[in-house]
Amino acid sequence: MRKPKPGPTLYRRSTLPSWIAVAWRVAALIGVILLMIAFHWMERHGLKDNLDGHVSFVDVVYFTMISATTTGYGDIVPVTTSTRLFDALVVTPIRLFLLLIFVGSAYLFVARRTWEKFVMKRIQNTLHDHIVIAGYGTKNRRAVEELIALETDSKQIVVIDCEQERIDLAETHGCTVMQGDATRDVTLRAAHLERAKLLIISAGRDDTSILICLTARHLAPTLRISIAINEQDNEAPARRAGADVVVNPFDFAGLLLATSRTGQHIADYLADLASREGKVQLIERQVEQHEIGRSLGELEGAVALRVIRAGKPYGFWRTQSKKLQEGDVIMEIRPTES
Repeated sequence: MRKPKPGPTLYRRSTLPSWIAVAWRVAALIGVILLMIAFHWMERHGLKDNLDGHVSFVDVVYFTMISATTTGYGDIVPVTTSTRLFDALVVTPIRLFLLLIFVGSAYLFVARRTWEKFVMKRIQNTLHDHIVIAGYGTKNRRAVEELIALETDSKQIVVIDCEQERIDLAETHGCTVMQGDATRDVTLRAAHLERAKLLIISAGRDDTSILICLTARHLAPTLRISIAINEQDNEAPARRAGADVVVNPFDFAGLLLATSRTGQHIADYLADLASREGKVQLIERQVEQHEIGRSLGELEGAVALRVIRAGKPYGFWRTQSKKLQEGDVIMEIRPTES
């Protein structure tokens, strides 16, 4: 399981296992050394052994390894022009290439992983009031785009999904990501669910989404949870699992289609209300101090539709909306900046 990583820089984990990366470096190292040994053996007459005057195969291997890793000791030296040119124009660049392989391997397996662990630890320690997205299919992808359009900091959005392709896609939006199974306690704990302000669930399957909801509610009893389900029969189980908001996108799409019976613009207006890109926006907010005692109709700058008091909604025509109280939640339509 991969721990969360920060945005907005795009990060793509190599699709190759670590042992393949190591094997590739070892193969490249052995290949260039064998190439140099082969040339030096064919050009052994161009080498001079100052110790015994005879250049054996062992001497060739020794000279090659010393030349590839150091500048040599002077006991075996090239004496012909071709051998000297090979050492100058081929062996020296290969020596630098081998150095890069060693440094790259050290960075890959030591420095980068150490740095990533430090960064991941820091991110996990600082996560607070963030939004956790369980599943990154079409529904949650659109939800993330809308959250960002609503000026939510993408770094405060934690996306959890099992598929690496979806994780990579979430990273392009600058989200903090985690590859793992959101139905498991360890995954949700790593996302610090107890410090989050919202969990949005859309795992593709209703049973999986409801299981995530049960696990999350166990870990964070006061967390606000929104869940998308596909079958109407699963709405009640989702609420019993602890979901505060249950959305059935297929039912909602059917309702939008049905509005065309009475007019062709109703669906467009409802889409405007739900989207940040629309001309108007449906929002919820806490009543402000100077509004206490006033009615919904007296509020300025928006069209107030409902007041939610003690968890119960009251329309603008109800007597409860004639005098706002402390703690009320107001639902209203506001024009967007556009």
